[in-house]
Amino acid sequence: MADEDTSGGEQRFTGIAAAPGVVIGKVWVQGRNDVVVSPREIPAEQTDAEVLRLEEALIAARRQLTEIQQKVSQDMGDGNAAVFDAHLLVLDDPSLIEEAVRRIRHERHSAEYAFDTVASQFVKSLAELRDEYLRERAADIRDVAQRVLRCLTERDAEEMKAIGEPCIVLAYDLAPADTACIDKTKVIGFCTDIGSKTSHTAIMARALGIPAVVGLHDASQRVLQGDSVLLDGYGGLLILNPSEQTLDAYGQLEKRRHGIEASFARLRDEPAVTTDGHRIALEANIEMPDDVPDVLANGADGVGLFRTEYLFINRDDLPSEEEQYEAYAEVAQKLAPRPVVIRTMDLGGDKFLSSLQVASEMNPFLGWRAIRFCLERTDVFRTQLRAIARASVAGNVKMMYPMISGVEELRRANAELAAAQAELAAAGIAFDGNMPVGAMIEVPSAAMTADLLAKECRFFSVGTNDLIQYSLAVDRVNERIAHLYQPTHPAIFRLLLQVVEAAHRQGIPVAVCGEMAGDAALVPLLIGLGVDELSASPPLLLSTKRLIRGLSRAAAVEMVARARELTEASEIQALSYALAQAAAPEVMELAGA
Repeated sequence: MADEDTSGGEQRFTGIAAAPGVVIGKVWVQGRNDVVVSPREIPAEQTDAEVLRLEEALIAARRQLTEIQQKVSQDMGDGNAAVFDAHLLVLDDPSLIEEAVRRIRHERHSAEYAFDTVASQFVKSLAELRDEYLRERAADIRDVAQRVLRCLTERDAEEMKAIGEPCIVLAYDLAPADTACIDKTKVIGFCTDIGSKTSHTAIMARALGIPAVVGLHDASQRVLQGDSVLLDGYGGLLILNPSEQTLDAYGQLEKRRHGIEASFARLRDEPAVTTDGHRIALEANIEMPDDVPDVLANGADGVGLFRTEYLFINRDDLPSEEEQYEAYAEVAQKLAPRPVVIRTMDLGGDKFLSSLQVASEMNPFLGWRAIRFCLERTDVFRTQLRAIARASVAGNVKMMYPMISGVEELRRANAELAAAQAELAAAGIAFDGNMPVGAMIEVPSAAMTADLLAKECRFFSVGTNDLIQYSLAVDRVNERIAHLYQPTHPAIFRLLLQVVEAAHRQGIPVAVCGEMAGDAALVPLLIGLGVDELSASPPLLLSTKRLIRGLSRAAAVEMVARARELTEASEIQALSYALAQAAAPEVMELAGA
């Protein structure tokens, strides 16, 4: 939607903020670049050759995607490269390929027309379904189909090769592969007509550190090549022909943001202590050993979540025990004596294991993942447990299991750990026999039996992302129901309170490592509930520390007492927000809250 400023020709397009930052420059409008295929019949004697053309195009498309995936893995980490696993799976879909081959052989269609027709039918069928997960697969098929057709027609995608100077790219849509190939020296920001904050394109933008806005409706049809624009990745705006007044306002705003961030940096070595003397452990979520410098630069008390699955995905083989040990030991040694909480692999859901042939599932978030996978593939699990146990000699290592649903799973996991430690002992390899072992609380059944689990582990870590998703039956990446994903829903409030009370009765601490821990507006609520530790992305830690140092724990506890009587998520959210605003208004300003 566009609103025109008649005073100076300025025009504003409102979309969805996808990646933070503000940039000003010339716009480069990219077309959709779809390959259009016309029907073409082939002689019967050429069908074998046409099938071979299709096979070669599929191989070429796979090679291109693999190269892009490797580049993304090197530049942005394995987690971001994992989005291409779904595209590679399309190229192996037997129903798609076999039907295209049938049309070539029996209906004598050209390879282009056969493949395009079949892929279009698949896309149409999936796009009409109400299931968001399956509709996303339609987008994957469409992107891959265009790549295969470009290989067949020997047409290179324009992508952004024609860009000669730094500019802001505007397109109807950008496939993940297009985004991954962006040259940051030439593209200073990008925006699209369609998309959501949780689309692959938006995720890539945040990983690249490039400001981005999506969901601009028809902006690519209304903005011309070379127009001057301002892209606001905080507010979700594309401003065409920004006025001097607008430019001045944004300049002042950017200067203030930098000033606020600089004031936070002075708190790096200060403790996260409330105004009434209550200490909160403030830790970092990391994915790889390379993240350690960010942990130290942002004054973390340690690592509250080491996501080990990123050592496993996007590779052709499983990491060896030695490779894993070196990664875990490196983090532990560099951060000692700060604690490092290593989570055993949480594979499945949106994280794929390329080195094992794991069948795709209709609903992978409720399927064979995390501890469920580990307890069936004990060979893989045992190797990881030995590596973690070996790294524990540093003396600061803790370990936790993901997606525990009850005591039985916890006991089975601990039995595997004991067996792994026994193997090390038999081989004369040292380990810390007193390494603290905890459970993640992500499943409603775990929250409801927290009193039982607390008797058999040393700490809890609450994964609020999944706990909210599972408890409220809300897919958090589905834009149509995103408004129902409510961290302050009374049910979530009660579950968190129940978990904290059960843990404290047994004398064990509770951490929160989900997105709630990094949401400034919700930090007072978590502290009032009695959460002992917060673990978030390193860049969020200094602002969170500033908030904690301006907050009274007594006021937070009183706020939670009032929240017990409330019946709506918005009411609880408003209480926590008000306390955060009073404690650290500049933090809330920076967060855009």
